[in-house]
Amino acid sequence: MTTRMRPNKLRTLLKNDRPTIGTHLFASWGSAVEVVGHSGCFDYVEFVAQYAPFDLNALEDFCRAAELHQLGTMIKVDQEPRRFLAQRAIGAGFESVLFADCRTPQDAEECVRAVRAEDPQGRGTHGVAARRIALMHHGGSAAYAQTLDDSVVVLMIEKKTAVERLEEVLSVPGIDMVQWGPADYALSIGKPGCGLSPEVKRVEKEVIAAAHRRGILARAEVNSVDDARYYMDLGVQHFCLGSDVFILFDWLRRNGEQLRKALGE
Repeated sequence: MTTRMRPNKLRTLLKNDRPTIGTHLFASWGSAVEVVGHSGCFDYVEFVAQYAPFDLNALEDFCRAAELHQLGTMIKVDQEPRRFLAQRAIGAGFESVLFADCRTPQDAEECVRAVRAEDPQGRGTHGVAARRIALMHHGGSAAYAQTLDDSVVVLMIEKKTAVERLEEVLSVPGIDMVQWGPADYALSIGKPGCGLSPEVKRVEKEVIAAAHRRGILARAEVNSVDDARYYMDLGVQHFCLGSDVFILFDWLRRNGEQLRKALGE
């Protein structure tokens, strides 16, 4: 039987040098994913599993909902156990993995190898598993191996040591994209809460420029179109816009305060 895996939407867009727009979800609820899909404005949805509660069933349901609306998928995983989480997420259907807390070139290598297919060249540590993407017909096939190799690898650059060894980190083969983490970087240099300071913004520019020199894409997390224009001027074409939790909080606070005032309180 000839098998064919579902095309990786994010990988396809990157190959065609197209800009991409995603959004963050803390909720693993499939209907929240469908709300994003119904908007018709996004290429993919990122589940921030590093921050949110979830179980393995939720990962599969999240991907099913995204696929119904032709949305790509990304998952942000904790530093431990990064290989387990990355491989279970890919097995559930996630097309991209964003790895948090990379500090060294060895960390970067481990992240790439967790995603890539295990082969004689030793490029990866991801073997055959009868998970959702391969449950019936695809396990161990060339199409299965290609699915692993098409998975998009994104690294957070957010630690002092990663910045100090940035050229070494970025020289690791297989990194597709990087994401700057200002809050973690500020914390790691002993300046918590200073993620928007001129010092940290200067380092951010240096990281983006270094990635682009290496042919690695940079992505920016933004809350508005005006925020995005700053990064566009730096050559960034890939964005993740807003987060469900903070959108909800801002709406509730703004409208709640207005209603309290209208009631004379």
